[in-house]
Amino acid sequence: MIFLGLLLVLLAGGAVALVLAEDTARYILFGYTFELNHVEMFLAGAAAMAALLVGLWLMGSGSRRSARRRRRLRSAKAEASNRVARLEDEKRDLERKLENDHEPGDRLVSRGSEDTRP
Repeated sequence: MIFLGLLLVLLAGGAVALVLAEDTARYILFGYTFELNHVEMFLAGAAAMAALLVGLWLMGSGSRRSARRRRRLRSAKAEASNRVARLEDEKRDLERKLENDHEPGDRLVSRGSEDTRP
């Protein structure tokens, strides 16, 4: 959207530059000669102004949408970072608890592997 808006702004600027560069109402554009009366000149100016306004609107809305997307991405990264930090804290607490509960003579035995001989 930003690119299309910039293109319309440049198009409107080119139209204004073309009108300002010529001394007469005769314009040569891409090999075609245009001779405009007052009403046609007014309509061409109105079209150029409309293209300029639409281009500026497209550039503004595109930049706002990009900023919103960057803000959401930044908050998602911060949330993920906080989640990782909480999990790491929890892991350290569990490791500390495991070290405190573990006595040197204890053996870890999983269920079902105990020797049940008489």
